[in-house]
Formats: sequence, structure tokens, C-alpha cells
Amino acid sequence: MALLPTPNSASAADRKAKARAAEDDALLREVDDAVRSDQYLGIWQKYGLYIVGAIVLALLVFAAVLFFGHRSEGSLEADSEVLVTALDKVEASNLKAADSDLAPLAKDGESGAQAQALMLRAGIALEQGRPKDAVAMFEQVAAMDDIPESLSNLAELRAVLASYDTIKPAEAIRRLTPLAQEGEPYFGTAGEVLAMAYLDAGDKKKAGALFEKIARNEDVADTTRGRARQMASVLGFDAVGDADQLVEELGGATGRRPAGPQGQ
Repeated sequence: MALLPTPNSASAADRKAKARAAEDDALLREVDDAVRSDQYLGIWQKYGLYIVGAIVLALLVFAAVLFFGHRSEGSLEADSEVLVTALDKVEASNLKAADSDLAPLAKDGESGAQAQALMLRAGIALEQGRPKDAVAMFEQVAAMDDIPESLSNLAELRAVLASYDTIKPAEAIRRLTPLAQEGEPYFGTAGEVLAMAYLDAGDKKKAGALFEKIARNEDVADTTRGRARQMASVLGFDAVGDADQLVEELGGATGRRPAGPQGQ
């Protein structure tokens, strides 16, 4: 005759089943987290330069606006007409005509206007699949000593981006390190590319630490900080900081206030 299970034996079996289920659930979560981390890291390494490149292009346009805003109207009239006309042609996808218009200014224009023309021609060269020509023009601007430092730094950043696939990580690290310092105007963007160079050099520790620093810097754009926060997390760094503060910031960004203990 079989023995009926006692309440104690049934309870013990139930506890074992729950424990096994909890262990299986924890294992599945770990595997899922690992897979997502590898996927995110792969996406960043594959498409990160394109993301940063789009940001740098926006910075180039912004730099042009700032530059012309600080020059006298009289001295800019002829040069600005060439540049504005060229920009219109670029927007209309008439790159060949725009490049032709910019060529004389890029060769013989005044330093600032020449630099802007070179930057635009370099951008056109990239669009036309001529990265070597683009790099040469970016580096020409970066070497100028009679233009604003912010513009020469932007040119150096774009030169590294345009040549990233053909230079060694050590060279990218050397050239980007001065630009990726907190307080520098391109810290966030240059820092992202520098962190990528650290990853390509096999130094995940430096890459993670830099991503964390970018994520915590409130002067960096929110989208850049968000990417940096995720990458820091993938690499094992805590870039969130005060969770309550982060929740409060997210609540403010969405126009909602996080609920309190009584749901207020």
C-alpha cells in the first residue's frame, strides 16, 4: 500500500520546485542580458561611426553659423554668397556644381572663409566616396593657425572619423585624447569615438570609464549621454548614479511626476 504524502513532504517538494524555477529564471535572465549586451556592443562597433558622423556634420553646420555671425557684413558679402549658394546646391544634391563653386574659395579665400570652404568640400568628397581627398582637406584646416581653435579641432575630429578605418587605434587615441577632455567643446562626440578606439585596441576598462564619464557629464547632449550610459553598462560600469535622481529626471522629461509612497 502506497503512503500518502504528508503536509511536510508536500511543502518541501513545493519549496524545491519553486527554488528550481527561480534558479532557471535567473539563468535565463543572465543569458538574455548577455545576449543583449553582445548585440548592443556589436551594433555600436558596426554603426557607431555613422551615428557620431551625423552628429559631427551637425556640428560643422553650427560652427559655420557661429563663424559667419562674428564676421563683419562687408568683409563677408562675397565669400558668404559663394558659401550659401554652395550649401543650396548641396541640399539640392548637386554636389559637383557645389564643389566647383567652392574650389576657388578653398584655394585662395581668406583664412576663415577658406577653412569653411575646405570643410564643405571635404564633406562633399565623403558623399562622393573620396575619403582620402576629404581627410587631406580636413587635415589642412586642422593645421591652420589663424582660425578659431574650435574650428581646427572640429576639422581634426572629422579627419579622424573619415580615416578611422585606415588608421591604427593607437593613432586615433593619440589624436582624439586632447579633444576628449571635459570642458572641451567636442568632449561628448570626441569621447565617444575615443572610447570606440579603446575598444578596438582591446582596452575595455578605459573605454568603459570614458563612457561613464560622458554619461555623467551634464553638458553633453542627452542622446549622447544615453548611448554612453548603455555602453558603460554593457562594459560593467555604473553610469546611472543616483537611481532616484534618474527617475526624477525621466519623469520631468516626460511631463509626469513619479508616484510617491502613496501614489502621489
